[in-house]
Amino acid sequence: MRKLGTIDLEILDLAIKENGTFNENNLENSELKRLGVGKILDSLASLKDRKFLSLNSDGSFSITDIAREILWSANIPVWARMLRLLQIKSSSEEEISNILRIIKNQYFEDLEKLRKNGFILMSPQRINEKIIKIYEIQPEGIEKIDKTDKEGFKSIGIEELKPEIEILSKIDEIIKEIKDSQMEHLKKDSVIEKLSQLKNKLKI
Repeated sequence: MRKLGTIDLEILDLAIKENGTFNENNLENSELKRLGVGKILDSLASLKDRKFLSLNSDGSFSITDIAREILWSANIPVWARMLRLLQIKSSSEEEISNILRIIKNQYFEDLEKLRKNGFILMSPQRINEKIIKIYEIQPEGIEKIDKTDKEGFKSIGIEELKPEIEILSKIDEIIKEIKDSQMEHLKKDSVIEKLSQLKNKLKI
């Protein structure tokens, strides 16, 4: 997959929101204005050079079919689109829905399979006084999605793996939660060490 940065993603997401084409006014009324004119122009030029955006005669930009194929094409399995998104940025369930334009019941089963198979990690985070589930890609997930560049999607799936794989994934989630907790430092290290030992035994 051709890699996107977080700013690239924001710009292409704006294009999708505006039915494929956006102009200077759309940029000014979006969160992208925080970046400043210079940074936005550089990012637009980069996306155009990579053929992700095309420049129209009126000065507006349109997203190309090449860019749509990354995250917004029905030809790409939902699980792969989620891994591609999480390779760009860690995301909440709401962000996954909003960016990929899919509702929860269309992706949640695949999201859970990705988590149980250890391709992604879920960690609860407190944001604006709310506990939000944040998903981030793991090395196994990066390897999985990169493999599709060579083998395509038909020969690769995300079937349920052995129960121990799900246990390892759950241990990783617990370790993540402990690291982010307010637990006393020495106690935190002790618990993490025990969990790591348990994880190593399960891998044998």
